[in-house]
Amino acid sequence: MGKTAHEIVTSDRFKALVRKRWTVSVILTALLFASYYGYILVIAYGKDFLSQKVGEFTNWGIIFGVLCILFAWLLTAFYVVWANNVYDKEVDSIKQTML
Repeated sequence: MGKTAHEIVTSDRFKALVRKRWTVSVILTALLFASYYGYILVIAYGKDFLSQKVGEFTNWGIIFGVLCILFAWLLTAFYVVWANNVYDKEVDSIKQTML
């Protein structure tokens, strides 16, 4: 017979999985905030640098803005790959062994 929900939630394996998910989430959130707020700080204090032309049609501000958005997409893609390959497999394993 399977374990109760309380037994699963209080198991060391489940707690380790929750801790791992929170660790990944906090790291990715910190990276995202650093990226966005770093860009905002550069806008606030580096206007002369950001307004310098790069080529004929753009400047550093646009390039860094696009890079900031691409970095957010990269972080999202990393989380999706991690969740599908690590987190979901561990959840399935916990279900199989405890239910």
